[in-house]
Amino acid sequence: MVNIRYTREHEWIRLEQSSEEIVDAGIVGITDYAQQQLGDIVFVELPTLGAVLSQGDEAAVIESVKAASELYSPVGGEVVEVNENLTEQPALVNTDPTGSGWFVKIRLSDPNELNGLMDEASYRAFVDDLD
Repeated sequence: MVNIRYTREHEWIRLEQSSEEIVDAGIVGITDYAQQQLGDIVFVELPTLGAVLSQGDEAAVIESVKAASELYSPVGGEVVEVNENLTEQPALVNTDPTGSGWFVKIRLSDPNELNGLMDEASYRAFVDDLD
């Protein structure tokens, strides 16, 4: 079962578990809705490995032909991996925002922060209300 949570700022986090009970880390990116709003993405600035983020901190910068935007960390934790492919191919965010267009992997400092995020059904309803 894939366990994804969403923020009101259109970030997603796909959870990785080290056991049945313990959520250890999550892969973070922006939603399809967000990439559509931004348009063609031309540049991505990623955080450094080992950076410690609090929930809501700026984790990356995204520049598109329309605007510059930020990716905010949906949870607090340590950046343990970055998607270096985005440096050379920022358009991956447009073509596969919930797959190869991910930004960072974060080791969660407090898994309870996930409780404040939306599940997929709640996020879909949230986006439907925006249109």
